Amino acid sequence: MISKTLLYFQRITRQLWIRVVLISLCSLLALVLAPLLTPVLPESLSLRFGREAVLPILTILASGMLAVTTFSLNVMVSAYRTASSMATPRVYRLLLEDTVTQSVLATFVGGFVYSLSAIILFRANFYAAESAIVVFGITIFVVILIVIAILRWIDHLSGLGSMDHTLRMIETRARTSLLQLAKRPCLGGQQAESDACPDEAKPIPAGRSGFVRFIDMAQLNELAKGRDAHITLHRRPGDFVLRGRPIAWAEGLDEAGCTDLSSAFEIGDVRSFDQDPRFGLTLLAETAQKALSPGVNDPGTAIEVMGRLERLLWETLDTSTDKKKCRFEHVSLVPVEPHSLLNNSFAPIAQSGAEDPLVMDWMDKALSALAQHPNYDLANAAERLRAELFTETTKR
Repeated sequence: MISKTLLYFQRITRQLWIRVVLISLCSLLALVLAPLLTPVLPESLSLRFGREAVLPILTILASGMLAVTTFSLNVMVSAYRTASSMATPRVYRLLLEDTVTQSVLATFVGGFVYSLSAIILFRANFYAAESAIVVFGITIFVVILIVIAILRWIDHLSGLGSMDHTLRMIETRARTSLLQLAKRPCLGGQQAESDACPDEAKPIPAGRSGFVRFIDMAQLNELAKGRDAHITLHRRPGDFVLRGRPIAWAEGLDEAGCTDLSSAFEIGDVRSFDQDPRFGLTLLAETAQKALSPGVNDPGTAIEVMGRLERLLWETLDTSTDKKKCRFEHVSLVPVEPHSLLNNSFAPIAQSGAEDPLVMDWMDKALSALAQHPNYDLANAAERLRAELFTETTKR
């Protein structure tokens, strides 16, 4: 279970601008250190790879990389908008974290910054004649990186914005969240039987209204341990809470201590994948619902989504009955039940595809297969949901 500081660091590294800044700084650093790396070379070699040999290459790079970067940004935005319109608008934030796109664009921008800065330094007579050969070597290395980035970009563009690429990204993030759920069903805390207010417990108020995005279990446990208290979480990541309403209950703390604990909860306008295994399943279900809408009428995509949901739930939910090791003994939480995962997955699709026999037949097979899962709770929940959905369909 990561801390809030490490979480923020991970989120920063997923953003495009941070990669652009890092690569640009590296390119500037290489140019500044070039005079210090000047080797002792024959005069003939320095003349061959000197200023006149480097400047034309740098000029081509500066003009070319600016055009390529602008074009690539337009392509990226258009592809992400297309994917959001085909799947669900909430997938846009996930697509922005595409590491391949970020690395390619950062390389293009870094190449532009490098070449333009090198031209300025040459015109300002910053480099001696002997230093030009070092800049020439760095420039060749930059050209190689740009060629590799262009090849990666061409390969990546073949699927960027497509339904297959979008569903694959959602499934990958959903799988990570579900595996974390299987490893720590209660986010590393103790399992609570209920999230109701314990006797003589005081509420920990939410600092703002919005979705619970992250709970710093380590911070809660440390604060509770130091004050000999116990905390029962009333809301988990993915739930919506109003400002001032209870987000958890604290036993053994006064009102001031409860207010201090509010900083351990991150609340925002949108949900996050970090501790919310239901969010990825919800995005897949929304994609299937969009495909089943009258304006799209694409049951094939809905069937593909159900196949991915079936695979996710079958392969990620834990089958062991051993009690998970508790890392945070002073914090308890009601775990996410399998029926909640199924209700976020198949129930919305059944609501939108109830009139399509092909979709409902596939759902029947998927729930029947999940009813054979080694995890008893999942199997039982799948059987109950199947009976509920198809009883309602029969009544219609």
